[in-house]
Order: sequence, then structure tokens, then C-alpha cells
Amino acid sequence: MRLYETQQRSVVPLDATPGSTVRMYVCGITPYDATHVGHAATFLAYDVLQRRLQDLGCRTRCVRNITDVDDDLLARARAMGVHYLDLAADSLAAFDADMAALGLLPADAEPRATSAMADIRRLIGRVLSSGHAYRAGDGVYFDVSAARGFGELCGLDVAAMVELARRRGGRPDDPNKRNPLDFVLWQRSAPGEPEWSSAWGLGRPGWHVECSALALAHLGETIDVHGGGSDLVFPHHECSRAQSEAATGRPFVRHWMHTSMVRHGGVKMSKSAGNLAFVADLRQRWEPMAVRLALLDAHYRADWDWTERRLVDAARRLERWRAAGRGDGALARVRERLDDDLDAPGALAAIDAAADAGEPVSDAAALLGVAL
Repeated sequence: MRLYETQQRSVVPLDATPGSTVRMYVCGITPYDATHVGHAATFLAYDVLQRRLQDLGCRTRCVRNITDVDDDLLARARAMGVHYLDLAADSLAAFDADMAALGLLPADAEPRATSAMADIRRLIGRVLSSGHAYRAGDGVYFDVSAARGFGELCGLDVAAMVELARRRGGRPDDPNKRNPLDFVLWQRSAPGEPEWSSAWGLGRPGWHVECSALALAHLGETIDVHGGGSDLVFPHHECSRAQSEAATGRPFVRHWMHTSMVRHGGVKMSKSAGNLAFVADLRQRWEPMAVRLALLDAHYRADWDWTERRLVDAARRLERWRAAGRGDGALARVRERLDDDLDAPGALAAIDAAADAGEPVSDAAALLGVAL
């Protein structure tokens, strides 16, 4: 299998041999809203990757975290007048229902940031001890000047990273920082926010350190595949890589895998743009397997536009495949397409051709997680 690797910026062989265990970490949701198509597309790409790896004879262990203490979650809970964990619980129940309906394999572990404060504090202590962090004001900050190769994952220059940090909550103008790109490991909680005790005072962790602590605790010091949406490459994954390697002295990730952005109405799908298409709404009107097929009909690395027309086409495709009957037609061709940088659209086309030729295609569809 060959798969695009973000840091190398090329399609390279994925180190996965039959009988081995491929350890995977995919950044999960911040549970304060319903699951939209962009979320589902990312988790679906990792689902198809797992299915093909298992088909190759590998075992997979996939960890998907839950960021249940975060600026956005806390702000939404305050605005709604509810406890942040109650909001998280409701959102998680809806997310789990959506993922089950779309046929995703269950994660092997779904650790929550609030349940891992001991791991988070230990990791911050290791980073401080290694000389890669410093205390300032009421917080602890990572010192990017002490990190070897900071910026190599995203491939951006300093000015571009500072601008992205500003847009994505990195607060480069924080007067406690030695460098605008330094990032928070521990911070004092604002009034009314949850707080935990630590050697650096009462407070809560920064976003990046939560993911590192959870990944290291559940998968070890070096992970085989790690990723999420491409909007996480910087700052989240760049910072996660830097602090993890500072603590362990070992490579954090062998293969970074990131998925594309989904547009709706020509604009990136996002809460701020107000152009979200929610999975729960779609599956009230369409069969979940049609929704899954609509999401598969876009390469995981190519930005694409969501339209309801995709669901019309997917429903018709599902009918043709079911009419073709049960058997292994197109299975070899689907395996070939998935091994070529997870080419799901090419796999769909191969099944279409087999079904149109009268070959039964249920086994090939099953490899894509489509139940006929």
C-alpha cells in the first residue's frame, strides 16, 4: 500500500506487513455540536484505511480522542447556560449514533481529555525537564526555539505560521511568550471554567498537549499513522509533534495522513461560515449507506464541494450494486485502487463497471464498508 505522507509531501509505501499491528490515532471531535459532513469524511477515510489493512492481514488499533475541555466547548456551554460536560455528553451521543449509522468500525479507544489530567501533567513535566518549556505568568509554554525542525510538518515559513496561529487561537501576541509561535501547555482557567491542580497552579491544559498525552498513553512513543483534517496540520499537529518528541526523544509519528476540506456553497464547511450539512439531518432523508457512498466519491486528499446531487447519484449507485447480486466481482480491482493512495473514487468506478457487466459486487462493496 502506498499513501501520501504529509511531512514528506509525497506518496510513499506504508509500513504495514501481514500479522503486524498498525497503531493509528485520528483527532476526534470537540463535542459541542452535531457531526457535519466534513467530520464524517475524515473519519470515513480512516475507516476505509483500516478495512484495507485488515484485509491485507494486519491488525489495527485506532484511537480517536474526545476533546472535552476546550475554548470552543466552554464558550458554547456558557452561551447555552449548561454544564460543559452535559453539552459534551449530548453531542457525543449524537456523534456515536451518526458514526454507527454510517457503518464505521468502532474506535479501539476513545479517551477523553478530562480523564487524562495525570498523564497530561506528567507530559508537561517531562517537557519542562527536557528544557523545551518555560514558566511565565500563570502558565507553562513550549519553547519552539528549542525544538529541532519546528515547521517541517506544515512546510510553512515563520510569517505564515504566525498568521495561521493568530487565526486559529494561538495568540501570538501573548506578552508572556518569548516567541510568537510558543504555545500553551498549562494555563490559568478563566472565572467559571473548570480547573485542576498542578505543580504550576490551578488551571487547565492547552489543546495540543491533551492530544499528545492521550496518544502517548494509548499507543506508545511512536505511532504508525496519525492525522485528521488538513486544517490540523498547523498549529495542532506541528505542536503535538514538537512537544511529544521533546518529551520522549523519539520520532512521534511514522506516517502523517491528512484529509481534505469540504466546501458547501463554494466556501469551506465550518461553524463560523454557517454552511454545515449535518449527518443526522441527511440520514433522516436518505439511507445511511447512500450517505456513506456520497462521501466516498471524493478522494480523501482533494478539496471538494458537497451538494445534495451527490446523494441522488449515490442512491442510484446503491440500487445498481444491489441488483448485481452477491459475490466477489471487482474485489481485486478495488484492492488495487485502495493500495494506490486510498483511491476510493477509483474503487467505486471499478465496482460500477463490474455491476454494469453483470458481476456480483457485494464483497467489493463490503471492503469499502458498504452493506448491500
